[in-house]
Amino acid sequence: MKHLPIFLILIFISCKNDAKKEVVTENGINFSVYKMWDDYIESNPQANKEELPESWFFHDNKEDADKLAELTANGKKTATTSGLYKWYVEAEADLPQIGTNHIITDFDGKAQAIIQIIKVDTIPFNQLSESLAALDMGTEIDPLQKWRKAHWDYFQNVMVENGEKPTKDMLIVFETFKTVWKN
Repeated sequence: MKHLPIFLILIFISCKNDAKKEVVTENGINFSVYKMWDDYIESNPQANKEELPESWFFHDNKEDADKLAELTANGKKTATTSGLYKWYVEAEADLPQIGTNHIITDFDGKAQAIIQIIKVDTIPFNQLSESLAALDMGTEIDPLQKWRKAHWDYFQNVMVENGEKPTKDMLIVFETFKTVWKN
């Protein structure tokens, strides 16, 4: 009887691990991504010929990723800064394409919304408007100051790793999107 608590803890951990295995496929994609896409194409037969879109989360930490996914699902976040223009040039990669769908997840990979790109711009960092910053940040409270700080810090960290420095006139790639499906 004295080992019962240990035994129960082991069972709980085992069940928890099994539950985690059930929601993620072999390729690491959460089943909710497939479910959301299936539900979307069932309601939108014209999308049936499209392949499963990329799924990803905003930012690099759980708190921000989950918050931004929620803002996207609620229709408050309708844009994103997808990187520096020079990164696309250096990688010889195409800019994001209008009409492309993406599945936005929380930090743990659980599908929250499907977005569709409706506009792509390249804008000098220091010329992003307050209204565009509000679309990206999902808030009307000091969006430009919040956007500048968050993105400057991010670009600076990445660029310093490559021996570069950000400039106020560096070109960013800015995507506007609409949420076309949510949980």
